[in-house]
Amino acid sequence: METLWFCVIALLWLGYFFLEGFDFGVGMLLPVLGRDEKERRVMINTIGPVWDGNEVWLIVAIGATFAAFPGWYASLISTVYLPVLVFLLALIGRGVAFEYRGKVDSARWRARWDKAIVVCSWLAPLTVGLLITSTVLGLPIDAAGNRVGSPFASLRWDTLLGAAAITGYALVHGAVFTALKTEGDIRVRARALALRIAPFALLPLLVLLLVVQVRSGSVWTWGAAILVALAAFAAMARLALGREGQAFALMGLTIVAAITALFGALYPNVLPSTLDPAFSLTVANAASSPYTLTVITWVAAFGTPAVLVYQGWTYWVFRKRIGTRHIPPVHVPSS
Repeated sequence: METLWFCVIALLWLGYFFLEGFDFGVGMLLPVLGRDEKERRVMINTIGPVWDGNEVWLIVAIGATFAAFPGWYASLISTVYLPVLVFLLALIGRGVAFEYRGKVDSARWRARWDKAIVVCSWLAPLTVGLLITSTVLGLPIDAAGNRVGSPFASLRWDTLLGAAAITGYALVHGAVFTALKTEGDIRVRARALALRIAPFALLPLLVLLLVVQVRSGSVWTWGAAILVALAAFAAMARLALGREGQAFALMGLTIVAAITALFGALYPNVLPSTLDPAFSLTVANAASSPYTLTVITWVAAFGTPAVLVYQGWTYWVFRKRIGTRHIPPVHVPSS
């Protein structure tokens, strides 16, 4: 049961990075691809119906960790609480900016909220990347699971590499998604930008996987890491031919293989100790009781299909491309 829930949590993080990754990327690229107000509204509207639903995967991932592995949750969150705080503030800032930017018909008003979207869209993947790679690469925890050292103990070159890896992936993923969901000039520019930045933006992810595999990889996780490189290359090759849907699917395969390689190398640990391997938290010593795991398994068995059906339906309804011709005049509620 412990191994099952370890796999479930890895799957939830996978869903979060795949779905939230592209809407972070859209936010990061807002001033780059959106050259005027209409084009920026097009970009925001590509993720408007789904961005808040994508965050459900994060909530469930954290909640599942708390329920299934309370020791993992307590040690990880308390050790990296400063990056977690910045991450949560970034998510709040993004949400407020999306909702408030259209409330006043003022260019200055919208410009301020657009800046908030951009800043928060950069901060969020940086900090969540730091969080997830900290649990894979390890933290300075003692035998009781408590942090040893300063509140900045999670800031190391390898965890910062992980932050850059997730951010770079989100940047390319967002450009590919924009090319998939838009038409006209924005589509052309998004496709060209993705092809131009991919070799540099995806490099940290490949280096991170190499570091993890050298330290704790196995034969099959090495295979997953190699698949990351192959899928990313194939995605850009299909994008160059104008096959945005195939490129987007291959970017999905990229993050599937990456999370598989990372969590596969982590198992059976859930949080390695960089002080002494004997202090590491594992699926055995960090898990809840068998009764608790059984209860949450039944809850997940009924709740998960409903969430998947609803989210799949949302993406199906809003599947068509949009362009500036679909953007109506600005409407501001009368006071």
